[in-house]
Amino acid sequence: MILMQATMALPVSVPMPMATGSLEAYIQTVSRFPMLTAEEERELALRFREHNDLDAARQLVVSHLRLVVAVARGYLGYGLPHADLIQEGSIGLMKAVKRFDPERNVRLVSFAIHWIKAEMHEYILRNWRLVKLATTKAQRKLFFNLRSMKKGLATMSPADVERVARELRVKPEEVTEMETRLSGQDIAFEADNDDEEAVYAPAHYLAADRDAEPLAQLEARESEQGRASGLEQALDTLDARSRRIIETRWLREKNQLTLHDLAAEFKVSAERIRQIEVKALEKMKKSIQ
Repeated sequence: MILMQATMALPVSVPMPMATGSLEAYIQTVSRFPMLTAEEERELALRFREHNDLDAARQLVVSHLRLVVAVARGYLGYGLPHADLIQEGSIGLMKAVKRFDPERNVRLVSFAIHWIKAEMHEYILRNWRLVKLATTKAQRKLFFNLRSMKKGLATMSPADVERVARELRVKPEEVTEMETRLSGQDIAFEADNDDEEAVYAPAHYLAADRDAEPLAQLEARESEQGRASGLEQALDTLDARSRRIIETRWLREKNQLTLHDLAAEFKVSAERIRQIEVKALEKMKKSIQ
């Protein structure tokens, strides 16, 4: 089980209960720790704050671990491991114990729940999706309230969007955007070979264009270089006039010369230029073969 001995943000580590078996065994263990009275809690908090008594801090932590378990149950709907939620919440509890001021006449449970939820929220936002869903304070508020405020799993109607936006004091378009993010699902890039849905995996259709693959591009580049080298060798077999005709008629992208242009240049007929061109192309073809 992953509920290992945690280390709190204190000068040294504070030992925590560790489940040697199942998660249920851990939960049963922490539920047996006695709850503290207000006076016991205040005395332990003073010992820790004034004398750095780590045993007092440990007692404050373990007596509130049942609270962490209870809060974690409320976040099971996000599909993340219960044990991980508890572990993150325990970190928040330890942070709360470190910052707790017994002189404010506020019970630790009221102070700690904020820190417990904060750590769980961070964990959920980091792990619920590969892509971050919420980065601003308003988006986080939407993320953790929208699921409970939606009526069922159906897409929200315009009236529902307006209602949620009004209650959370955000723009309707922000509600719509977050609902779209929440409804999206992560999918594996490559599906299992025996999966009937494998043909719909991104790796399948992204690789459909073989010309875009690195190996195919390398082969195409090498082939192009080979053709260019072969063309240059074939041109070298021609006399100057024949090469001029082929280059200006076939190898220019712009300003290609016509048969009549070349006829005027070499002072021969256009038909003669055509004959020279045909013979040059035949000679080049034999050279390349």
